Amino acid sequence: MELTTEMLWVLGLLAFTVYLFVSEVVRVDVAAILVLVLLGLTTVLPFVPELVAPDLLFTGFASNAVISIIAVMIIGAGLDRTGIMGLVANHILRIGGTTERRIIPLISGTTGVISSFMQNVGAAALFLPVVSRISVRTGLPMSRLLMPMGFCAILGGTMTMIGSSPLILLNDLIATSNQVLAGKGLEPMAEFGLFAVTPIGLALVATGIGYFVLLGRRILPAVETRAVTTMASTQEYLQRVYGLGYTLNEVRVPALSPLVGRTVGDVEHEFHLRVVAVQAGQELSLAPGGLARDTRIEASQVLGILASSSRLGEFAAAARLKISSDLDVLASALKPDRAGIAELVIPPSSGLIGKSVRDVWMRKTYGLTVLAIHRQGKAICEEDEGLDEIPFQGGDTLVCHVAWNQLARLERDRDFVIVTTEYPHEELRPHKVPHALVFFAIALGLVLFTEVKLSVALLTGAVGMVISGVLTMDEAYQAVSWQTVFLLASLIPLGAAVEGSGTAAWIALHTLELLGNDVSPWQLQLVIALLATLFSLVMSNVGATVLLVPLAVNIAVQAQLAGVAGADPAVFALIVALATSNSFLIPTHQVNALIMGPGGYRVVDFLRAGGIMTLLFLVVMLVMLQLLY
Repeated sequence: MELTTEMLWVLGLLAFTVYLFVSEVVRVDVAAILVLVLLGLTTVLPFVPELVAPDLLFTGFASNAVISIIAVMIIGAGLDRTGIMGLVANHILRIGGTTERRIIPLISGTTGVISSFMQNVGAAALFLPVVSRISVRTGLPMSRLLMPMGFCAILGGTMTMIGSSPLILLNDLIATSNQVLAGKGLEPMAEFGLFAVTPIGLALVATGIGYFVLLGRRILPAVETRAVTTMASTQEYLQRVYGLGYTLNEVRVPALSPLVGRTVGDVEHEFHLRVVAVQAGQELSLAPGGLARDTRIEASQVLGILASSSRLGEFAAAARLKISSDLDVLASALKPDRAGIAELVIPPSSGLIGKSVRDVWMRKTYGLTVLAIHRQGKAICEEDEGLDEIPFQGGDTLVCHVAWNQLARLERDRDFVIVTTEYPHEELRPHKVPHALVFFAIALGLVLFTEVKLSVALLTGAVGMVISGVLTMDEAYQAVSWQTVFLLASLIPLGAAVEGSGTAAWIALHTLELLGNDVSPWQLQLVIALLATLFSLVMSNVGATVLLVPLAVNIAVQAQLAGVAGADPAVFALIVALATSNSFLIPTHQVNALIMGPGGYRVVDFLRAGGIMTLLFLVVMLVMLQLLY
């Protein structure tokens, strides 16, 4: 097979795509949209061959896979809004006791099952506060519970064909490849049913649970729990967990104080402290809205200050203030049942990544007074220079002072995952549990027992959640990770270009030539699984699936033509969709990034625990595929 000009352009675009994903010079969704734009420009530039037909360029946005993923996210949000997760946590505590060997299988197994019907990062986000609650009540460090839960959330995505984005996408990619196979006079591949991968997924989840039960004490770090409860005082908690000797104090600003006329932000920056409330007569200023860094300090105001003893002393002397350790004027606004310390994680999909406290006006916009950022085992606090200018990263844990009613509102904000659970907040919608379960069952029944397309079946359940009042329409919109949607929809045309141009067939042919004529099917499967694992460590699993499924199918076809018995293109494609979940070695997967901060994990912790898990995943997956197919 000769290398054509069209193939060269596709290979160049593929290399550019991989570079964008690996280097992260732009966000992954931006990278995918950029690739889509470049594909579109090939239809009009005279010196570039047309790689994708103009009428197929935006079909990804209306694809079965994209609509299915949107619907799964909405259904998952509906189940969460009813408070089912809290019921699950209580049930786990009731039957699991307080020992690791009993709690780990219960948490991890439950997360695995739930993630088989929703996005694994969504399942992990739902169970993050559950683990926090269990950690508080049992005294077990979160670091001993979060990694097993996170790994099993990833593994659980392999239990059904709607458990992860690659598996949802697989049947669409198979349909595209079938068109190419038909053009060559070859038999089309059969699409996979909802539970076609369940035996493999069950074996993988069982392996993950057994791995942590048997070896957890040796491979999991024992980092002190970071769960916050309203019973612990602010001072004790900050000192015990982060080494921050902060105290909450009240000061009145005299008329001759040099603070008069200055802004809150100036004072915080100069004296390395935090102002959490300002009382002027009968007017109380709290975040959000009422208190921001540009709020000016006036005479006779009462300030609520969080600071270390040394900084507080310097502040009092320089500003001519009398410090009161007992709250008087601000006692009502700042009492433990109104406000306190909370922890929030910046998820990998957050729109705040790359921005700082100062950039987004965190206190004014979200009501969060950030005291510290916990990142990779280290706490960066207000006493360190430049806390407000540090760009957020996925997995950062923010230690904040916040009013509880505001924290409850932030539970619906997809830019945060709330770790703190034991605080007074508004009730969820437990009376909607029957409605949520009914429409979830309807969606599942349509998938299992009818010929309705997957997207229509799942969208039926999602629309039912809205119509029955489980979710509002705004909440449904907020439940969708639009970053994932645009990433997937924008890359689908690239996969079509790789397949339709013959690039995948050319790469497959040369791969077989390198491996030799006496290669066996399981050796080819191992090569494909290793490629998918490697790609998923440096780029999104969706991107890896789109790029590698056409390649895997063509490797199987070329192997068949070379006389290699047992090279099934559908199985080879399935290996790619499964192996892209083998992302345990480094915290690049969204789930791993999500749990890294709250668990106090370091990269070396993932290397130690994830290295063994990676090998176990490959062995179990390939053995199960041999048994089933």
